[in-house]
Order: sequence, then C-alpha cells, then structure tokens
Amino acid sequence: MNRILHGHAMRPHLVFHEIEDVSISKLDSAALVIFFASDLGRLRMFELHFIFPGDPETLTGGYIYDNRIVDGLWDRGWKVCRHILPDGFPFPHASSLDKASEVLGRIPDDRLVIIDGLALAPMVELIERHSARLVLIGLIHHPLAEETGITAAQKSLLWVQERRVLAMCARVVVTSSTTAAALASNYGVGPDRLVVIEPGVDAAPPAVGPRKAVINLLSVATVTPRKGHDLLIAALAPLRKQSWRLSCVGDLERDPVTTAHVRKCVARFGLESRIKFRGVLGQSALARQYHSADLFVLASQHEGYGMALAEALACGVPIVATRVGAIPVTVPTNAGLLVPPGSSRDLTSALMRFFDEPRLRMRLKAGARASRLRGRSWDVAARCLEKQLRELMAG
Repeated sequence: MNRILHGHAMRPHLVFHEIEDVSISKLDSAALVIFFASDLGRLRMFELHFIFPGDPETLTGGYIYDNRIVDGLWDRGWKVCRHILPDGFPFPHASSLDKASEVLGRIPDDRLVIIDGLALAPMVELIERHSARLVLIGLIHHPLAEETGITAAQKSLLWVQERRVLAMCARVVVTSSTTAAALASNYGVGPDRLVVIEPGVDAAPPAVGPRKAVINLLSVATVTPRKGHDLLIAALAPLRKQSWRLSCVGDLERDPVTTAHVRKCVARFGLESRIKFRGVLGQSALARQYHSADLFVLASQHEGYGMALAEALACGVPIVATRVGAIPVTVPTNAGLLVPPGSSRDLTSALMRFFDEPRLRMRLKAGARASRLRGRSWDVAARCLEKQLRELMAG
C-alpha cells in the first residue's frame, strides 16, 4: 500500500483515503497499523476534500504538484480526504460525470473542496448544484482552453465552462503569476480570489554532465501535442554533424497518435541512433538522467509553470526552451536561452549556439548552478495554501 510517487513514499493514510467500498478485512494489516499509528496522539481539527481527475500517481507535473500539496497539508495536521475520479478528463464519459456527481453528493455541507482544473470545467453543471453548500477552491495549472491539439469547438466550450465554474470558486489557486494574469484578463477572476502558489523543488546534487565529448540533451515531458516533441526533432535534424544525443523522458501512452507521429519524425530524419524515448521513469532513474545532462530542452507550446524546468535548474542544468506561458518567469535569463514558440529554425539556432560556443555553455551552466538554491520548498507551498484555507474557514 505504501507506494512511491516521484521520489517520496505516498502517505499510508492518503492511500487509505483513496480506497472506496473496501472493507477493513481486505486491507493489508501492516498498512492499517501504520495508518492508525500515524493518527495516534494527533487530533486532526481541519478537514479538506481534494478531487483528482484520474490516477493521482500519474507522473506529470500537475499530479505531482497535487500530491505534494496534499502531503504537505497532512503533515501540518489536516485531514485530507482524496476522491479519485475515472480517467478521461477534460472530455469525460457520462459514467465519469456520474461518478463525479456521487463524489460531490457524499461531501458534507460547508466543507472545503479543492478540485483540480482538469476536472473543474467539465464538472461545471454538477458544481452549480453544490456551490451554495460547499466552499470550492479551483486549482488551475493552466487554462484548459489554451491546450494544444484540440479543436476550435473544444477550445470554445472549455473557455465557457471555465469562466462559469471559476465564478463559483471562493479561491482560485494557480501555479504562476502568468496563469494568474491570464485568468484575471480572460476569465473574469478577481484579484481578491486569485492565489499564486508556485511549486516547490527538492534539493538535488549538481549535474556533472557526461564523461565523453557527446553533449547530453534531456527533455522531460509527456508526449502530447502541447509539448512540441516534433518541433524539437525538426530543430535537431540540421545539427547531425554536432556530437549530441537526446533522452526523452515521459509518458508515451497518454496520446498514442502523437507518440506515433513523433516516432515517425525521428525515423524521417534518420535520428534513431541519437534520440531515445525512455518512457516514464522512477525517481532514481530520472535523477540519473538529470545528473548526466548538459542541457535541458523543451519546445512546449504553453506551460502554466514548467516543473521539469525547475527540476533541471535544481540540478544546475541550463535550458533551451520556448518563450511561452510561465517559462520566462521560471527560467532565469542567465541560465537559459528562450526562443519563440513554433519556430524550429529559432530553436536550431539556439541549440547551435550552445553546441558551438564553449563560453556560452559555461555561462549558462554557471547561471543554472547559481539558481539551484533559489527554489522554494514544498513546505512553503503547503503553508501558503493552508493560510488561504484558514481564511476561508474564518469566513
């Protein structure tokens, strides 16, 4: 029961909360001992309900953020009840919405409820039925209407849904000032309800890079249209004469169509020996990737924050990425090169500079190392959210 999530053990009590319709006799007895022992001598006065869209163990920045915040609140004495919805959001099946309706209906009146933004907008009609009796907090990693790879009709629908549902939230938590500005200007969320809580970052030893002449490139991102793997591959194609290799870490099954397209791009440019897709890696294997990297690369079309970028900086790894969303806020100017989104030519130019200019490489690496200790902790993030929750309880 005590599973591992991105380098830290999920709390036994949290695992217990996500189990539904299971009798105690079916639960692992050792895990139950841990569960009850964790509460002995510690009265949890405050209750929070957290709604996850899909498997909370999914290794993406959004789910990692959610889980670390939940863990932080539990460590601060909160009783956090996790509710796990089926997969399929933000375009859920009717059965998923039926499940969401059951979840909301079971939560007692006047409780604090955080809903991850992936489920928030699609649940708008359900939320309208319960908004008067629950204290709702929306957690927006980035607006769904700004997602890449969806139709114009889907964008329009999500924009309308998000505006409606955010109007019902007592607080709207976002992970960057960039997303806060977008919600204020495009979604009608007033500054009195907006709260910026940036992700924490774990301390990590500085990367050493490879012990060979080859430049190690690393990209950590789920293979979806928004992450721009095809653009990155096209940008690397003209640089065959340079000595480099690329490791792509991230889920290959979330969007099989995009994964197939990206693999075809690699084959079309004849880069199979240079580019390796690692899939989802555990924490120790991922840490080794960061530790041996010379450069982190990301060709994303939008980022609400960019936790993988922050993790790269925590390891002292410089960055070449697109100038979109919160990336310019996340990446210091002395630690990376940012280029316009959608331009493989500009990305090629930035990569060529990194390959060909040793002084630039040294300067960017020094900047990345200097930024290692500037990241905030997850405990600080949890304390910031707790402050907002206490204010809501005080009325």
